[in-house]
Amino acid sequence: MTDTSVTLSDAAAKRIAAIIGAETGKSALRVSVEGGGCSGFSYKFDLADSPGEDDVVVEKNDAKVLIDSLSLVYMAGSEIDFVDNLLGQSFQIKNPNAVASCGCGTSFSI
Repeated sequence: MTDTSVTLSDAAAKRIAAIIGAETGKSALRVSVEGGGCSGFSYKFDLADSPGEDDVVVEKNDAKVLIDSLSLVYMAGSEIDFVDNLLGQSFQIKNPNAVASCGCGTSFSI
Protein backbone atom coordinates (compact mmCIF):
# COMPACT_ATOMS: atom_id res chain seq x y z
CA MET A 1 0.00 0.00 0.00
CA THR A 2 1.58 3.28 -1.08
CA ASP A 3 0.28 6.72 -0.17
CA THR A 4 1.64 9.83 -1.84
CA SER A 5 0.21 12.29 0.68
CA VAL A 6 3.52 12.18 2.61
CA THR A 7 6.68 12.87 0.61
CA LEU A 8 10.42 12.63 1.17
CA SER A 9 12.90 15.32 0.23
CA ASP A 10 16.01 14.23 -1.67
CA ALA A 11 18.12 14.88 1.46
CA ALA A 12 15.83 12.75 3.63
CA ALA A 13 15.77 9.90 1.11
CA LYS A 14 19.56 9.88 0.90
CA ARG A 15 19.99 9.88 4.70
CA ILE A 16 17.33 7.20 5.28
CA ALA A 17 18.93 4.96 2.64
CA ALA A 18 22.32 5.38 4.35
CA ILE A 19 20.90 4.60 7.80
CA ILE A 20 18.98 1.47 6.82
CA GLY A 21 21.89 0.32 4.65
CA ALA A 22 24.15 0.37 7.72
CA GLU A 23 21.70 -1.47 10.01
CA THR A 24 21.56 -5.24 9.54
CA GLY A 25 18.00 -6.55 9.34
CA LYS A 26 16.37 -3.12 9.12
CA SER A 27 14.65 -2.10 5.90
CA ALA A 28 12.77 1.12 6.71
CA LEU A 29 12.42 4.17 8.93
CA ARG A 30 9.18 4.18 10.92
CA VAL A 31 7.68 7.60 11.62
CA SER A 32 4.78 7.84 14.04
CA VAL A 33 2.82 10.50 15.89
CA GLU A 34 2.34 10.18 19.64
CA GLY A 35 0.51 12.24 22.22
CA GLY A 36 2.79 14.39 24.35
CA GLY A 37 5.66 16.75 23.73
CA CYS A 38 5.75 20.51 24.27
CA SER A 39 2.87 21.22 21.87
CA GLY A 40 0.53 18.24 22.27
CA PHE A 41 1.86 15.75 19.69
CA SER A 42 5.36 14.56 18.90
CA TYR A 43 7.04 12.63 16.11
CA LYS A 44 8.82 9.39 16.87
CA PHE A 45 11.47 7.84 14.61
CA ASP A 46 12.45 4.14 14.76
CA LEU A 47 14.05 1.59 12.47
CA ALA A 48 11.83 -1.28 11.33
CA ASP A 49 12.41 -4.61 9.62
CA SER A 50 9.06 -4.91 7.83
CA PRO A 51 5.75 -3.07 7.43
CA GLY A 52 2.82 -3.76 9.72
CA GLU A 53 -0.71 -4.51 8.54
CA ASP A 54 -1.91 -0.91 8.74
CA ASP A 55 1.30 0.76 7.52
CA VAL A 56 1.50 3.04 4.53
CA VAL A 57 4.81 2.74 2.69
CA VAL A 58 6.44 5.88 1.29
CA GLU A 59 9.40 5.18 -1.00
CA LYS A 60 11.92 7.33 -2.82
CA ASN A 61 15.05 5.94 -4.46
CA ASP A 62 16.49 3.43 -1.93
CA ALA A 63 14.64 4.91 1.06
CA LYS A 64 11.53 3.45 2.62
CA VAL A 65 9.39 5.06 5.33
CA LEU A 66 6.57 3.32 7.20
CA ILE A 67 3.70 5.32 8.69
CA ASP A 68 0.82 3.67 10.52
CA SER A 69 -2.67 4.67 9.40
CA LEU A 70 -3.47 6.55 12.63
CA SER A 71 -0.31 8.68 12.40
CA LEU A 72 -1.01 9.32 8.72
CA VAL A 73 -4.17 11.20 9.68
CA TYR A 74 -1.98 13.81 11.43
CA MET A 75 0.75 13.80 8.77
CA ALA A 76 -1.24 14.00 5.51
CA GLY A 77 0.38 16.45 3.10
CA SER A 78 3.66 16.53 5.03
CA GLU A 79 7.20 16.41 3.70
CA ILE A 80 9.94 14.62 5.63
CA ASP A 81 13.22 16.47 5.25
CA PHE A 82 16.76 15.98 6.59
CA VAL A 83 18.62 19.09 7.71
CA ASP A 84 22.37 19.29 8.29
CA ASN A 85 23.44 22.72 9.53
CA LEU A 86 25.49 24.39 12.28
CA LEU A 87 22.87 23.40 14.87
CA GLY A 88 23.25 19.70 14.00
CA GLN A 89 21.61 17.00 11.91
CA SER A 90 17.97 16.05 12.20
CA PHE A 91 14.89 14.87 10.38
CA GLN A 92 12.25 17.59 10.18
CA ILE A 93 8.63 17.20 9.16
CA LYS A 94 7.04 20.08 7.30
CA ASN A 95 3.43 19.50 8.30
CA PRO A 96 0.76 21.79 6.82
CA ASN A 97 -1.73 20.53 9.45
CA ALA A 98 0.33 21.83 12.38
CA VAL A 99 -0.84 25.18 13.69
CA ALA A 100 2.01 25.45 16.17
CA SER A 101 5.33 23.78 16.82
CA CYS A 102 8.08 24.16 19.35
CA GLY A 103 11.80 24.84 19.24
CA CYS A 104 12.79 21.20 19.49
CA GLY A 105 11.27 20.54 16.06
CA THR A 106 9.66 17.25 17.04
CA SER A 107 6.50 18.54 18.73
CA PHE A 108 3.42 20.15 17.16
CA SER A 109 -0.25 20.92 17.70
CA ILE A 110 -3.27 20.78 15.39
